[in-house]
Amino acid sequence: MALNRTQKMNQDITALLKARHTLLWITSREETRVERAVVSAAGAAKYETFFWDCVSGITDSARKVVERNAADPSKMLDWIRDKGKRGVYVLRDLNRWQDPFVLRGVRNLARDFQGLGPDNAKSLLVLTPTGTVPEDWTGQVTVLDYPLPDREEIAKILDNTLEVNGQKPLTNGARDNAIDAAVGLSAEEAANCYSKSLVTVKGIDAGIVSGEKKRVIAREKVVTWYDPDPRGLDGVGGYDLMKDWLRARQSAFSERARAFGLPAPKGIMLVGIPGCGKSLTAKCIAATWQMPLLRLDLGALRSKYVGESEGNIRKALAVAEAIGKCVLWLDEIEKALAGSTGPQGDGGVAADALGAVLNWMQERQGSVFVVATANDVRALPPELLRKGRFDELFWVDLPTRSERIAILDATLKQFNRKVPGAERLAKATVGFTGAEIAAIVPDALFTAFADGERDVTTEDLEKAAATVVPLSKTAAEKLDALREWAKTRARAASKPEEESVIMDISEMGARVVEDSN
Repeated sequence: MALNRTQKMNQDITALLKARHTLLWITSREETRVERAVVSAAGAAKYETFFWDCVSGITDSARKVVERNAADPSKMLDWIRDKGKRGVYVLRDLNRWQDPFVLRGVRNLARDFQGLGPDNAKSLLVLTPTGTVPEDWTGQVTVLDYPLPDREEIAKILDNTLEVNGQKPLTNGARDNAIDAAVGLSAEEAANCYSKSLVTVKGIDAGIVSGEKKRVIAREKVVTWYDPDPRGLDGVGGYDLMKDWLRARQSAFSERARAFGLPAPKGIMLVGIPGCGKSLTAKCIAATWQMPLLRLDLGALRSKYVGESEGNIRKALAVAEAIGKCVLWLDEIEKALAGSTGPQGDGGVAADALGAVLNWMQERQGSVFVVATANDVRALPPELLRKGRFDELFWVDLPTRSERIAILDATLKQFNRKVPGAERLAKATVGFTGAEIAAIVPDALFTAFADGERDVTTEDLEKAAATVVPLSKTAAEKLDALREWAKTRARAASKPEEESVIMDISEMGARVVEDSN
């Protein structure tokens, strides 16, 4: 039976202790859960486990005080060197002390421990919620990111919570929904969410648990939880080829697909010019597939310090992967990775971000479906676009005649309106992006409201369209270059434009190109 991520991590800790690594760093906000795991892993390596913090001093695994006078970090280090037994010493939040004497003391102690024999072996293990390792320790410390509980662990928490509260076990779909709703939370957070649901509705309500998870994710400040567009893919006008591709993979996340041997879909890259529905597509995929939607702003996680950006991004990706089945939206990815290659390099910050993303995309094992969008695909590093990073690279062009009609229809439905004259409006919006088409609807509504609060008409929409100078005119050269790039490198999201419409666009001096944002 395959080991889950937590079991693999515990095995790694045991192996590092057996190999007598003298300075470890575990990043986790789950202090109780990790300490319990360290005691078990250390026991497998035949180590005793001791704990230190600035309040209790040094205690053993049974919380019995071993040395209260060692609450000061300098005294603690001296005591471990002179009187400490063979074992692993878990140091809670030692990174809070930036005293140069403490930093140097840890380095000296870890180095001295390397000369100890097996009978006297000692190891220091820093346990902290932050992944920012003191620069002085770089190269000497082994850093581990302890994973959040997976589905198997969450299931045990659910069953235990029900048992403690005298409730019957959940079965079938209700149990799976309750587990899915809590995946991505810490063990304590999951237990608290289940308990709150029991108190509130006398049972486990997946909606209540998901609501609590939404607040927890917001607190992390590394990813943003978005509400998917409730219309699903019907809310996206056109893109029939891409929609067919997505619908064919919707069931690929199921257990039946796993049993069949299908790999979970990795994701898609949507490239094109701003305004043609790329971001909307991400929101609608999540709704159709009934998955949470997380937005990762790589630019917001960047730091001026080399290494810190990578840590922030790794944390965000770990949160997304811990949630399990979800859509992860990377918007305008080329801006976040600007400077990762070439002479415009920024000293390594963007390169850190690129490295973290590439490594995660290569090694991830969860069911996160990535939807990345880019306006200028030529600015992206080639290693991000190579086959295998994404399942498919879609080119999002200017909407065809039928797509322009579909976009207008979908937008009018949002305002509870229906207007005849589809062919007239399709001709009036030749060369428009999706955003430009959608924008004429509220403009026409303002006109109708000012004119006696009457119903909006086809003429109102035509007049609104006449005031727009489309992007296909103002950025024709740029669009030409992007379309040329996409001819042999990307898959079209839509069927080719009808010949008659292409002639219309040529006559108006505009090239057909567009992108979603």
